[in-house]
Amino acid sequence: MIHKILLGHDGSASADQAYGFAVDLAKRYGAELHALVVARPPEFSDEVEAEAAIEDAQRRYHHVLSALRVRLANDGLSAQAQLVVGHPAEQLVRYAEQHRIDHIVVGHRGHTLFERWLIGSIARQVVAYAPCAVTIVRQSSPSPA
Repeated sequence: MIHKILLGHDGSASADQAYGFAVDLAKRYGAELHALVVARPPEFSDEVEAEAAIEDAQRRYHHVLSALRVRLANDGLSAQAQLVVGHPAEQLVRYAEQHRIDHIVVGHRGHTLFERWLIGSIARQVVAYAPCAVTIVRQSSPSPA
């Protein structure tokens, strides 16, 4: 049975599709919905640059979080939604462990084969380390006219 669902959201189109799936799942099972927005710090930089980049990311993702909260309220859901700083996959897995999440829902981001090989996708990393079931929602392609 699904009691707690975690949605990873970054404001992208694929995250919006994951949102729809997570909301439907939460309503269908009467589950608690948690939403996590992760501001990612830069990989390589000095301390001053990193601090400025993190502050910039927090401002940018705060807007994503605010819009997400409004959308959840408009859909009639009382969900826990928060912004954290760190690597997205690590933060999603950590949150799932700490809050005993039953199911994680994330969007699929299309990267080139080289990028997947080099850094791995966030969705792939969540699947590899999550303590629960994970659904990856692919962005649907537009219908031919």
